[in-house]
Formats: sequence, structure tokens, C-alpha cells
Amino acid sequence: MLQFLADPAVHLAVNPLDASSLLAAFGALGIAVVLFAETGLLVGFFLPGDSLLFTAGLLCVPGATKGPQLELWQVLPAALVGALAGAQVGYVIGRRGGRALLRRTKRKSLLEGVERAEELLAKYGHGKAIVLARFIPVVRTVLNPLCGVLEVPVRSFTFWQVAGGALWSVGVVLAGYALGSSIPSIDQYLLPIIGLVVVVSVLPIVLEVFRARKARRHGGDA
Repeated sequence: MLQFLADPAVHLAVNPLDASSLLAAFGALGIAVVLFAETGLLVGFFLPGDSLLFTAGLLCVPGATKGPQLELWQVLPAALVGALAGAQVGYVIGRRGGRALLRRTKRKSLLEGVERAEELLAKYGHGKAIVLARFIPVVRTVLNPLCGVLEVPVRSFTFWQVAGGALWSVGVVLAGYALGSSIPSIDQYLLPIIGLVVVVSVLPIVLEVFRARKARRHGGDA
């Protein structure tokens, strides 16, 4: 960590879209910061939350990879704090800033995320939607401020975001840890595994896009 701070060249080498790069540079602290930004600040929608958590779990297994060695007792609290604090801040931002804050952006992915988040809330209700959103990239970024905009009761939002945030952050880390513990020499499969995690995490968005297009097509035919 001290070497990172002392060497400006390392700053330039950090890739915010690469989980391994972030973990090598910042360790457990980076997990908390990234999850806070992804779940609480609209500018963090592009950050690799799922792959970051899964990779962190892998790196907690002693000798499992050639990457930086992390400690599970540090990673789990960092992931939990970042995920829970970020969601709560996002809710407060939405409550104070209003819907205009979400629609001020011209990014199509964020606007689609808002639409999907509204559909989740309408279809499943507050509790289930808040929990499910944790597992859908972009949606977990916009749902928290959207709940603030819609004035979801604070106690209800806090309860469900804590439940969903704990299930997501701790669950994905432990999944990575369990896989790293059960497969010898997992280092040689690291990139394909992380790639699979990324694909699985964006699959709900892809399916939703196709569903929306199909619905619009059928609506036009009618």
C-alpha cells in the first residue's frame, strides 16, 4: 500500500474496470470504496462490483493464485460496509435530489436502469425488488436513489437494503472463496472464471433488453 502511494506510476497502471487491478492496488479498502460508489453514486454504475467481490474471495484462499493475498476477515467487513453505506447514501441523494437527478444524465444504460428499477418495484414490491436489484448491474446503482425519489419508508428501505446487501456482498465473496478452496491451481482458470462471472452478472440486463424489445414489437403490431 505504501509502495502504491509512493510510486505515481502505479496510479496510472490501475484499471478501474479490472477487478484484479483494483484489488492489487487498494486491497480490502478498494472493495469498500468501489462498492460504495457503485451502489450509492450514479457515476459508479460502470464499476465491476460482482467480479470484484468474487475475485476478492478467490484471493483470500492462501496460495490459490499468484495475485495479491487478501484476508477474509478484512474483505467481508469491507464489502459489507461499502455495499450498505453506499445504498443508504444513494437513498438520501434520491430523497433530496428528486427524479430530475436521475434523468439529468444522457447515458442510455442509466436511463434503462431507471426504467427496469421502476418495473421491479411495481412488479415485486419494495422488499423483494430491493433485494433482487443487488444482483443486477446498473439497476443496483439506480434503485437506491429511486427509492428515495418514490419516498419508500426509511425503515422499510433500510431493512431490505441491509438484507439484500449482506446476501449479495458476503455471498459472492464466499462463493469465490469456496471455489478457490475446492479447485487446485485455480490460478490458471482465473480469467475464464472472472469472465463467466461478468457474463452471468450482465445476463439479466441482456434478457430484459430482449424482453422489452419483444414487448414493443408486439405492441406495435397491435
